Amino acid sequence: MARVQLALNVSNIDEAVDFYQKLFNTEPAKRRPGYANFAIADPPLKLVLIEDAAQTPGTLNHLGVEVESTDEVAAAAARLAAEDLPTAVEEQVTCCFAVQDKVWVDGPGGEPWEIYTVLADAESMSGSGDSTEPGEAACCATRPDLAAAGTTPACC
Repeated sequence: MARVQLALNVSNIDEAVDFYQKLFNTEPAKRRPGYANFAIADPPLKLVLIEDAAQTPGTLNHLGVEVESTDEVAAAAARLAAEDLPTAVEEQVTCCFAVQDKVWVDGPGGEPWEIYTVLADAESMSGSGDSTEPGEAACCATRPDLAAAGTTPACC
């Protein structure tokens, strides 16, 4: 099952988790320092909360579509490239406490979208270090620069 992902910047992870637990009547699927995600069944949504005091609370971090397999990521990358959209592919990248394969594309307003699959759980927020400190949780914010990347594979 594919589902849309919405990743939000929050200033206080505990308050945000409490609110979204109540709003969607579900517990987080994953909780780490400065990070939480909810796998909501109804409506089908992957809600990601990233604590970052440097960002305005409630602002968009990024959007995504979670798919079930690497084949689906590759098919999305091929389809987007056929539409002449600049993309960047990442394989086996650690992001949001998970090892993922993904393709990035920017919307017309510059909003970052990723189509991704989770390959395994990870102990760190990103592959750039083992920090789990709030404010250092911006692995998806350092996605490849699509203007520079074109369709060349890149890594965060």
